[in-house]
Amino acid sequence: MFLPVRGHEKSGGTGDDDGAGGEGAGIRTGRRAKALKITGFTLAGLLVLGAGAAGWAYWQLNDNIDSVDIDNALGDDRPAGAAVTPDASATAPPLPTGSLNILVLGSDSRSGEENQELGGGDSGGARSDTAMVVHLDAGRTAATVVSIPRDTLVDRPSCPLEDGGSTRAASGVMFNSAYEVGGPVCAVKTVESLTDVRMDHYVEIDFAGFARLVDALGGVTVTTEEDIDDDRSHLTLDAGTHHLDGTDALALARTRYDIGDGSDLGRIGLQHQLVKALLEQVADEDLLSGPTRLYRIADTVTGSLTTDTGLDSLGELTRLAQSLRDLPADGVTTLTMPVVPAPWDRNRVVADEPEAGELWASLK
Repeated sequence: MFLPVRGHEKSGGTGDDDGAGGEGAGIRTGRRAKALKITGFTLAGLLVLGAGAAGWAYWQLNDNIDSVDIDNALGDDRPAGAAVTPDASATAPPLPTGSLNILVLGSDSRSGEENQELGGGDSGGARSDTAMVVHLDAGRTAATVVSIPRDTLVDRPSCPLEDGGSTRAASGVMFNSAYEVGGPVCAVKTVESLTDVRMDHYVEIDFAGFARLVDALGGVTVTTEEDIDDDRSHLTLDAGTHHLDGTDALALARTRYDIGDGSDLGRIGLQHQLVKALLEQVADEDLLSGPTRLYRIADTVTGSLTTDTGLDSLGELTRLAQSLRDLPADGVTTLTMPVVPAPWDRNRVVADEPEAGELWASLK
């Protein structure tokens, strides 16, 4: 997952320390991570400079990505996007520098034996397991990542369907049901209805793809503060430091019932920790030492993605990555949308107002 989630983390307004190692070590790690973030997709694109197999490799990576035309499906009935002023004097298309909001979903949407073995649902019963709004500030020098708990009760709007019909609007339903009834289009529309913030792009990765990505990176090292024995995610870990393969990393991302109060908020904390650990792994790996390994990782990533049509090519993903070249490690903040228990259902949460509204307003 290529989320640039590093640095300060908050949940409901409380920050944390990213750990020891000294300021110099943090700067070096941040520089390595930033360099890889910028060059990863760029070098994958350079595969086209060769002939024969290299040209096929670029076509394969490009063809890997599934896409959904969300802009066409939703039309003009959406929050206003950020104004973009093109540079008429530029001789080549400039890299984007305006503010941007990307809805990133982790889902069990893709049916198949591998997803079934990992706990994924079939195409008729899929829901979004993880939802993060990634906001890039104008200038791309700071970013905020906000997790939306899947147990949040929301007013789900009516959403257009591919067959020309539409879903029914519903009140007080779980946030993650939007994907189940209307796929990516309804997930985006529901987030925009909840936040009044336009989602400029959409990125989705499935269970199997996430597990394969972790394996392609050689696993990920995490430290848990308490024992985990969750029979639903099938993960058992003693408190301490562990090097996880893709299957166990996915299980950690899905664990909730054996930590904290068993709510989705505890699981979101594990997900933030896991994303940071993945970025540390990427920073420590010399991905640039061999084009074969770089291609394998790029193939894993692109083969597991569904995006909107504005990000459905290797070139567009490369431009997005290059636009983050000035984003420092300490310029990224992770948050959870402020929530409180729903008065009528203590097992669910609702947005805590006015704090939630103020947070979303700051991302416009």
